[in-house]
Amino acid sequence: MSLFKGAATALITPFKDGKIDYVSMGKLIEWQISQGIDALVVCGTTGEASTLSVMEKIQLTRFAVDLTDGRVPVIAGSGTNNTAASADLSKGMEDAGADGLLVVTPYYNKCTEPGLISHYEKIADDISIPVIMYSVPSRTGVNISPSVVSVLSEHPNICGIKEASGNISQICQIAACVNDHFDLYSGNDDQTIPIMSLGGSGCISTVSNIIPARFSKMTRDFLNGRYIEAGKEQVAIKPLIDALFTEVNPVPVKSALNIMRMCNLEYRLPMCPPSNKTQYMVYDVLEEFGLI
Repeated sequence: MSLFKGAATALITPFKDGKIDYVSMGKLIEWQISQGIDALVVCGTTGEASTLSVMEKIQLTRFAVDLTDGRVPVIAGSGTNNTAASADLSKGMEDAGADGLLVVTPYYNKCTEPGLISHYEKIADDISIPVIMYSVPSRTGVNISPSVVSVLSEHPNICGIKEASGNISQICQIAACVNDHFDLYSGNDDQTIPIMSLGGSGCISTVSNIIPARFSKMTRDFLNGRYIEAGKEQVAIKPLIDALFTEVNPVPVKSALNIMRMCNLEYRLPMCPPSNKTQYMVYDVLEEFGLI
C-alpha cells in the first residue's frame, strides 16, 4: 500500500480573482514532475484546503490526476473535524482518481484516543485507496500518540503517517512500534533526514514547492546510502526553510512562488499577504539560493 518513497510536495493552491487558477496550477505540477518530485499532495494545509469548497477540492484533485496521468502519485487531503464529512470527501477523492489520501486529525473537537481510532477506521473502512494519517498538534491541538499509531497501522488501508509534532522522541517510539510496511514521513522540512535516519520513508514538504529537484535529491541520496551528503544538504537548506516559516504556512511560500513568477500573490481569508519585512526576507533568501 506504500504510496511513495522520497519527497512529496504539498502544493499551494494558486488563486486568481478569488477562483482557483488552473493555468498556474498546471504549470506548477508540470514543473514539479520535470524536477523529479516523487509525489504530489493537493488540498493540504499548504494548499489552503480549509477555504476550498468540497466541489473545489474534488475538481482540483481530478485536475491533478488527469494532468499527472500516472507519472507520479497524487495524494489528496480529505481530513476535517467531522468524521462523516471526511468519509464522504474521501470517497469523492477516490472517485476523482486520487492514488491516496492525507487525513489530518480532527481539529478543535480534541477527541479522545478511542475517538481518534474510530475516526480513522471509519474513513479507511469506506475506501480502497491508502490513507496517510497527519499529526500536526501545533495546528489541530490533537496529537497521534505512538499507541494510537500502533493500533491504526494494523488497518489494511492505513499505510503511513505524516509526523509534524516536532517531537523526535515520540517519532522514535512510533518507528519502534510499526512494521516495515508502514511509512513514516516527516511533516517538518527541517527534520527530514533525522526522521529518515529513524527509518522514515521521506517527507511531505512545503519547501519543495520552490526547490523540488534539490529536495528530492536530498531524500534520494539518503535512500541510496549517501547519508553524509544528505545530512549536509539538510543543514545547507535550513536558512531557506526558516525563511518560509517566518509567518504561518503557506503565506511565505506562496510569496516566494510569486517572486519566482509562478503564481499570483493571492490568498483566501483568513490567510493574507505577508508583511513587507517577510517579503524582503523571502526575496533575500531566494536570491541567496540562486532562485531568482
